[in-house]
Amino acid sequence: MNPILSSIVLSLAGASSLAINVASAATTDPVHLGPRPFYLVDQLEEGELKEALQTCAATTTQYERRNFSIAHRGASLQFPEHTMEAYLAAHRMGAGIIECDVTFTSDAELVCRHAQCDLHTTTNILATPLAEKCSIPFAPAQYDEAGEMIEPASARCCASDLTLEEFKSLEGKMDSADSSATTVEAYMGGTADFRTDLYATGATLMSHKESIQLIGELGGQFTPELKSVTDGFGDSGLTQANYARKFIQDYVDAGIYYDDVWPQSFDIEDTELWIREFPTFGKQAVWLDGRDPAETAANPPSQEDFAALKQAGLNIVAPPMPVLLTTDEANQIVPSTYAINAKAAGMDMISWSSDRSGRIVEEVLEGGGTYYYQSTLDALKNDGDILKTIDVLAQDVGVIGVFSDWPATTTFYANCMGMI
Repeated sequence: MNPILSSIVLSLAGASSLAINVASAATTDPVHLGPRPFYLVDQLEEGELKEALQTCAATTTQYERRNFSIAHRGASLQFPEHTMEAYLAAHRMGAGIIECDVTFTSDAELVCRHAQCDLHTTTNILATPLAEKCSIPFAPAQYDEAGEMIEPASARCCASDLTLEEFKSLEGKMDSADSSATTVEAYMGGTADFRTDLYATGATLMSHKESIQLIGELGGQFTPELKSVTDGFGDSGLTQANYARKFIQDYVDAGIYYDDVWPQSFDIEDTELWIREFPTFGKQAVWLDGRDPAETAANPPSQEDFAALKQAGLNIVAPPMPVLLTTDEANQIVPSTYAINAKAAGMDMISWSSDRSGRIVEEVLEGGGTYYYQSTLDALKNDGDILKTIDVLAQDVGVIGVFSDWPATTTFYANCMGMI
């Protein structure tokens, strides 16, 4: 095994058996898609897209990794997010770019977590002695004499409550919590029925630096996201500015080529800092436009608004799928005004996130759908329309990449339809 990879594995797991598993995901290994993309093709309504994908499925013997396929928190549909296991699964599914959401510990070390304070739902902290360090201890659900819940179960545990060493002692689990629980064990359950606990078996948490080592050794590219600070910087000594600088400096120190990094933030001031202070990395800075899709559709930015962002040095915007898509009079999925204006101004676009919602089935559609499909409900029929959605994003909107919780889906599409 490559000595660098060996050192990564030992630092992450301290077990030679896991080293074998990591070695098996080397960059030269073939991509493994599994059955899901082909199941989605079967579900598609008859038409040119289905015919093209069926032909591709019948004639392609080996699929390649593609940067169009971006792993959202790893392969988080079924693996605990932001763990080594989720990243390896994403790599094996052909994701060319893998995301580490970045927050920090009390000793100012950067770590991969979706939020500053999500350890109570994404790790086993409540079942360990470190639960004593949680900002808000576990409180069981309260019920009245009739058995009606009057107060849901709650807890709040932050990465910034712990040192890096303490953080690394935890195990990842599926992001979930049962608000009706009266015990810690029950509260730690609650995994959504379209996900699974099958692979939530002591998943390995990662620091930001470890994610850089691992993804780099696998030959992947990086899309770190600087997470917002919801509970203050505490005793870490960080400020927003040096937090944003440290985030990029980790790639500089690791010798990572700037073209391989797509740094993201919902805070446009972070992207401005990177453009100003790290101009090479700033070329691929991504502003995550998290404004409400319905409000944005009602008052979309103009072409001139996007041109001003471009003039300021921002080249990439990344709104969620419903911001970029709408339906026409024939109930077909089409680009939104936002997408048309951004494209006309020369902006590149990335969108999120495929395979993150429950299934596209009748009861979901009748109930108003989910966040990720809210602007295209009238055009959806079944799970096959996940591929139709990706197709409109790629071919009509012109996105350069799509985040997915199950990268096999986007990898398959990218290979079949010639996406880079």
